[in-house]
Amino acid sequence: MAGSDRISRLAQQLGERLQDASHAPEEIQRSVHNVMRGAFDRMELVSREDFDILMDVLQRTRARVEALEKQVAALETALDQEATSALAAADSVAPPAQASGGVSEISESGESGEKDNPRKGAADNDDETGGAEKQ
Repeated sequence: MAGSDRISRLAQQLGERLQDASHAPEEIQRSVHNVMRGAFDRMELVSREDFDILMDVLQRTRARVEALEKQVAALETALDQEATSALAAADSVAPPAQASGGVSEISESGESGEKDNPRKGAADNDDETGGAEKQ
């Protein structure tokens, strides 16, 4: 029986140690986790969830920037085409030197002013008849 007591005592001690050992991994894991979290906080690392959120925001922002770049390029192209067509239209109508000279000649001759203003012609006629009557 002494051998049997000895074996039972050994089994009991082994069982106690295994129970203590089964709790030890949880404590070790908890303590390692806390140490690592503190180190990550000091290194300013972010969690995977925060990283995924920031990546999503970055992708949406990048897509928006690319869309705006395309829109700006299209507007610049349209503006360049409009400016080119406006210059071509201005060149085909008349050169600037001829257009300004023609306007000044008409205004200096006074012909267009008399034809366009019927009252001036009527006033000239009144002066002629009025002058004849006075004499």
